[in-house]
Amino acid sequence: MTPWWKKAVIYQIYPKSFQDSNGDGIGDIPGIISRLEYLEKLGIDAIWLSPVYLSPGIDNGYDISDYQKIDPQYGTMKDMDNLIKEAKKHHIRIVMDLVVNHTSDQHPWFVEAKKSQDNPYRDFYIWRDPVDGHEPNDLKSAFSGSAWKFDEKTGQYYLHFFADQQPDLNWKNPELRNKVYDMMNYWIDKGISGFRMDVIELIGKDPDQKIRENGPMLHPYLKEMNEHTFANKDMMTVGETWNATPKIAEEYSDPARHELSMVFQFENQALDQEPGKEKWDVRPLDLGELKKVLIKWQTEIDFNHAWNSLFWENHDIPRVISRWGNDQEYRVQCAKMFAIILHLMRGTPYIYNGEEIGMTNCPVKSIDEVEDIESINMYHERLEQGYKRADLINSINVKGRDNARRPMQWSNEENAGFTSGNPWLKVNPNYQKINVKAALADLDSIFYTYQKLIKLRHENPVVVDGDFELVENTGDSVLAFWRKLGSEKWLIVANLSGDRQRFNLDNDFKEVLISNYEKQDSLKNIILKPYEAFAVKA
Repeated sequence: MTPWWKKAVIYQIYPKSFQDSNGDGIGDIPGIISRLEYLEKLGIDAIWLSPVYLSPGIDNGYDISDYQKIDPQYGTMKDMDNLIKEAKKHHIRIVMDLVVNHTSDQHPWFVEAKKSQDNPYRDFYIWRDPVDGHEPNDLKSAFSGSAWKFDEKTGQYYLHFFADQQPDLNWKNPELRNKVYDMMNYWIDKGISGFRMDVIELIGKDPDQKIRENGPMLHPYLKEMNEHTFANKDMMTVGETWNATPKIAEEYSDPARHELSMVFQFENQALDQEPGKEKWDVRPLDLGELKKVLIKWQTEIDFNHAWNSLFWENHDIPRVISRWGNDQEYRVQCAKMFAIILHLMRGTPYIYNGEEIGMTNCPVKSIDEVEDIESINMYHERLEQGYKRADLINSINVKGRDNARRPMQWSNEENAGFTSGNPWLKVNPNYQKINVKAALADLDSIFYTYQKLIKLRHENPVVVDGDFELVENTGDSVLAFWRKLGSEKWLIVANLSGDRQRFNLDNDFKEVLISNYEKQDSLKNIILKPYEAFAVKA
């Protein structure tokens, strides 16, 4: 029997920015509950909920101080229980974000660990003595600077692959692992349907050997986690793996290995940065390279023994139509094009809140307008290194995480209907044109393209189980592929560019399934309009 998550479409909610119910400017759980009817109308099967646990908020909730308490800004545990119950009434499951590579430095485990070198919780984290009066080695934090922070009181450094306030957990400690499994079972018992696992590839780290991801114990830990928590349960698990290859993805997701359902892979995220440089060293996207990566993750995975995730955006990644499309003249067309490609490939699609109405990046003019710790740290570090302010702001406007974290645009009312108060992060000024209310009123809107694509997935096994077969020799700017299952054959064609492109295929078709322009009546020597995309049944 096909697991539910292979047929599903998952919708990520960034709670702080989704819907505020009490006027404090911060989205909350009751706000999410108030929008379940909208999500049911869209057709999604599950919500991936970014962290709502108790947190100081240094990294917007990815620094957790208590895994079994809800942060008061989001509501109460009663609200959380109510969300699980009410979502079920709307045929929607809840998938929790699991952040177990690190905690907050305010987590009771770390508070205890800092007290002395022989504290019982000391070994829950990773500590090393200074080397020649300095850091143990040159490992770097993803948020700039060293990955080691000196603790004056106990005279040792602790490891943090992210902010100073996010110390890494020591997964070599079996007591720590059991505490994590107990916490996971606490949430499973509440009725959730799975976990999205934050930077899970890092838990097998070996800092002494400078191994960050894909360490030798990573997969044994995941097998043990599976056995102690979600094994033999009707659950979906997806790991965030920035360094996965198709073969590594198979190791995670082969059912015979008893690890995870699937992983997120991010190979396309390096396509608009200078080769060998950091993500902030931006360059124009090469469409041919994007096309190759999309094809690679459809053809180099053995779908008989593994699975794939499909996404353009999330809370860490800017809006795709601003980044790789045209968010002005062709905003609607390119948003639909990106959706048609993604949702008709093989794998489980993820929609990030606002993607379904074509929300765009929101450029800033000054670092004072930025909330994201990663962007702020990069700006100040590079400023000291001699980079120009204008170039740094440009990099943040292209790649900064605040782009995706702007409040959800519900209507053309003040603050986009997100809050009656002062929003924690400024609303994108284009909310008066781009909003849910306007999308629902326009039967040709991006929203209804997403709704139709979800329906096609639910009703047609070829979308879930069909083979992927590339149409060759279409050039760098046109992606065309077949999905085939038994006698069922669908052709998907997309112009990835803002220029007209020629496409020719000597095939007839019976029906146009979906299109973002007027329907084509032939495949022979046609001219694709900018960002045109369609699917036909052959």
